[in-house]
Amino acid sequence: MYILQWILLALIGLSLGFVVASGVVSLIIGLGIVNRYAGITKTAQRLRWYEFCCMTGAFFGNVFCMLDHPLPLGRTALLFFGLFAGIYLGSWIIALGEVVNIFSILVRRIGLTRGLPLIIFCMAAGKILGSLLYFYKGW
Repeated sequence: MYILQWILLALIGLSLGFVVASGVVSLIIGLGIVNRYAGITKTAQRLRWYEFCCMTGAFFGNVFCMLDHPLPLGRTALLFFGLFAGIYLGSWIIALGEVVNIFSILVRRIGLTRGLPLIIFCMAAGKILGSLLYFYKGW
């Protein structure tokens, strides 16, 4: 009986992990990070391959997170992981920096001329309050 419960929980956890990983990959593709790199490197004909690599990376990342023991790959693998993790983080920062430009367009379109500093302050205060609550409650 316990084995069936364990298998069911493992399948549920793995399935939900796939859902989250697919959401992250679709956000990456939706933000245009993959398209931007394909345009910069002039390899747009390989766009499907890049998207396949994103999904494969999400799949294996999900599977490795489910493993209970570390992977003994050595320092060379750690070097490559650090390199690719840095590229990944840099891509997110660049994409989110471009999304911030949308805020100024939105402000201009809706005609918001007064109270903008207060709105920015409230957004920052909400972020700080949320972070403090997160660490205080230990979530």
